[in-house]
Amino acid sequence: MDLLSDRFRDPLSTEYDFIGSIVVRCPGCTKAARVVPAPGDGDSGGRMLFRRRRLVCRGCGLSREWSGHLLAVPRGTARPVKDPYFGLPLWLQAETRHGWLWAYDLEHLDLIRRFVQASLRERAPGCETGPRMTLVACLPAWIKRAKNRDEVLRAVSRIHASLVAA
Repeated sequence: MDLLSDRFRDPLSTEYDFIGSIVVRCPGCTKAARVVPAPGDGDSGGRMLFRRRRLVCRGCGLSREWSGHLLAVPRGTARPVKDPYFGLPLWLQAETRHGWLWAYDLEHLDLIRRFVQASLRERAPGCETGPRMTLVACLPAWIKRAKNRDEVLRAVSRIHASLVAA
């Protein structure tokens, strides 16, 4: 293996950096749909997390608006995960014997894949504690363990294939 591909440097991303486009299971046709920021709301100020959202499905044409202020941010890996806005199951998730592996979008899934496959994982100082822990620091211990690397990478491959097949 190439020495550069064996190294992972934490980009200091949090899970909130990946909520721009969330891939979910459409409640109408059960195909892949997206939860995206509503048009015209990009420059409204405020935090990206609380901006209006729209559920859009290309499969059946379903479109719904979310403009609430209550979110259910996923925590833990003991059960399937739902998106924080509409409460729909994420498309990019798979069950392993340790728990559920999930991602909001392909960029999020790729970050997890790069972290897991790297034999050298470098984190920025101070990112392990405090109010702004990075996504990598928040990953469950079973994902971080080298002995689970193959199983986690197989789950990442299954998740990626499920979106390609859709």
